[in-house]
Amino acid sequence: MKRIAIPNANNVLSAHFGGAEFFNIFIIKDNKIVDEEFLPAPAHETGSFPKFLASQGITDIIVGGVGGKAIEIFNANNISVHTGAASLEPKIIIQQFIDGSIQLSSNSCNHDDPDHEHGHGPHHH
Repeated sequence: MKRIAIPNANNVLSAHFGGAEFFNIFIIKDNKIVDEEFLPAPAHETGSFPKFLASQGITDIIVGGVGGKAIEIFNANNISVHTGAASLEPKIIIQQFIDGSIQLSSNSCNHDDPDHEHGHGPHHH
């Protein structure tokens, strides 16, 4: 069973994770939504959202963009982060996620990408 969180602002996925007004929590079992919860977002401080969601037993989060620090905290709490989702209604997103049709691009708010490497190409001497 999975508990998947989607940050919500104006009834669509919040493109900026920190701007979420509340979270849609979808409980997924056998690729079906068996329950849905709404959690008001806590005060937005560094790490407050990931810690809050970890305390709610969340297994996955689907976001548009999220900072690297938040991803670290999620990963430390065994929460999978799926970035680059479009700002659609959470119900549509979760359905796409379940049936595998979701289009996830790269993280839309990555200011400090740790995977970005410099100078590791072939060297010519």
